[in-house]
Amino acid sequence: MITFDQTLAGSQATLGWRIPPVNESRSFGAIEVDMRRKANWKKAVSLTLFLMTGTALVTAADVVRPPAGTAPGEAEYRLGPEDVIEVFVWKEPELTTTVVVRPDGRISLPLANELEASGKTASELQQEISAKLSKYVVQPVVNVMVKQVNSLKISVLGEVRRPDVYRIKNRVTVLDAIAMAGGFTDLARPNRVIIVRTTSAGPQRIKINIKQLVADESGAPFYLQTLDTVYVE
Repeated sequence: MITFDQTLAGSQATLGWRIPPVNESRSFGAIEVDMRRKANWKKAVSLTLFLMTGTALVTAADVVRPPAGTAPGEAEYRLGPEDVIEVFVWKEPELTTTVVVRPDGRISLPLANELEASGKTASELQQEISAKLSKYVVQPVVNVMVKQVNSLKISVLGEVRRPDVYRIKNRVTVLDAIAMAGGFTDLARPNRVIIVRTTSAGPQRIKINIKQLVADESGAPFYLQTLDTVYVE
């Protein structure tokens, strides 16, 4: 596997850039300054390579993400058809079960009967099941866990090298999605990327500046939701 430093070295040779070496015999303060300069060079080259190829910062291995839970800057996952969920009811083993969300978006559970699961988060579904079971169980303690994500589909269109609809197993960021589509074309405008998202209130348009997103080290990753469309102008 080609390391970042190897890629960086090749870029320096191609572009005529050079990172000043660190002289270990110098004072600690001077060495620290040199290390900061080197880090800044790496960051600059990373941004350049990503904008050129769309794959310098993201590899196929980076696409995998945990299917459940909430990370900083990440919206809680919303269920969709074919997702596998486990419904655990404390001290009620006969009500504890693993189910698959049907193509119509619904699930069937003992006592709770038919429930709409698609479009809901695990916590929202958990509350609804708890309310249904409360008619039969005293103060039910319910936990819903997403065991397997099968419903994620995203579209990557516009000025990318492989525009298509992608079926994915786990959540991805907008950078992952662009990398999956082969990166930007020569005509792409990385500062004008639009995410079209379906919400209960109708389509929502979110404008993304990829240059700023890559450069902002403190910013949280922008995760896509199922059926999102990424359009690169």
